[in-house]
Amino acid sequence: MKNIIIIPAYNESGNIENTVKDILENARGFDYLIVNDCSQDNTLDICRNKGFNYINLPINLGIGGAVQAGYRYAYYHGYDTAVQFDGDGQHDAAYLSKLLEVIEKDEADMAIGSRFIENEGFQSSGLRRVGIRYFTRLIRLLTRETITDPTSGMRMVNRKLLKEFANSYPKDYPEPESAVTALKRGYRIKEIPVQMRSRAEGESSISMGKSVYYMIKVSLAIFIANIMK
Repeated sequence: MKNIIIIPAYNESGNIENTVKDILENARGFDYLIVNDCSQDNTLDICRNKGFNYINLPINLGIGGAVQAGYRYAYYHGYDTAVQFDGDGQHDAAYLSKLLEVIEKDEADMAIGSRFIENEGFQSSGLRRVGIRYFTRLIRLLTRETITDPTSGMRMVNRKLLKEFANSYPKDYPEPESAVTALKRGYRIKEIPVQMRSRAEGESSISMGKSVYYMIKVSLAIFIANIMK
């Protein structure tokens, strides 16, 4: 199987080298691709100078557009699996082989690394945990499926779902919406327990001021995804 790691990167100059190092040391058998989303810092310079595998987007597309660009690259280059992997140092590449095992055994079409199965490692802020629990309950209400970590950015898809996401993927805060879309179209999702780290450097794209907007927008998107196939 051909497997690729998609790393959406916006202003990750303080983290990107360690992220690639982690992948090279702990995720053998995976290719990787950094999708530089018009970073305003020197993320692109680091990718060039270090000889990293990257593409540079001509305009800023946001997290959803950057991930979809990676999915399109993966699909048209014949990859069997693609896994989203944050460039901020929070994810641990050692867990990717466990996600791949779920896909290889055909237990699921999407495998998600969840912080909230064993509740170990960095658990995010208290406010965000409230939001995560809200989305878990909303998704359960609409789909009758439980996803304990619907905002997790560590998620792997097989070739079938890769094709879907290469063609259409939510643009803003895509993780909960894309999970609902996959479930409504009959795809199987399975979570495995993982531990995550706190962000090494930089700031999250979702500030306190954006939290209410995030909750409302994603909720509406989930309701729409639930009635469409």
